[in-house]
Amino acid sequence: MKQFLVLPIILCLLSTSCGSETTPKPAAKLRLEYAEPTYEEINLDMPFAFEKNALATNVKTRKLNGEDSYGVNLEYPALKGTIYLTYKAINKSEEKLISYLRDAQNFTQEHTKKADKIVERPYENTKRKVYGMFYEVGGNAASQSQFYVTDSTDHFLTGSLYFFTKPNFDSILPAANYLQKDIQRIMESVTWK
Repeated sequence: MKQFLVLPIILCLLSTSCGSETTPKPAAKLRLEYAEPTYEEINLDMPFAFEKNALATNVKTRKLNGEDSYGVNLEYPALKGTIYLTYKAINKSEEKLISYLRDAQNFTQEHTKKADKIVERPYENTKRKVYGMFYEVGGNAASQSQFYVTDSTDHFLTGSLYFFTKPNFDSILPAANYLQKDIQRIMESVTWK
């Protein structure tokens, strides 16, 4: 009796499994969506202020070696990335300004070894006296975005974006694009004290 039950089940499975043509599935792509940014002014005990994204939940500040030099880390735990800011006073010294500009530009050019491209976007707001450059770094470079802003007389601020992972441009691109908008907001909202 058991033989009679097994045979129809096997025949049923064979007839239904061979009836359709196999079609390849499209390649799956990771879809990363991040919350719409909410910006708030962050006013630290430093010679500058700016607006930061509420997703940057860890803000670490420190006094750096040297006169009037500060560091600020905006950590994004959900994105596994950090925007590192460094402030240096110029104190109306043309030599310092030239040195800081050269250092910021050379630091970006160091990434040409791994970068596919570096796109420069100048920034200027004469009303607030903020002038600078935003660098978008493409490819498997260590930092996907860098910038500097200055008032050309007293203040100089640089920033870099880094992720806590081995650089793989395709996998970090959505997060890098998201954080580039935050960097641009920092540049647009920075005020000097």
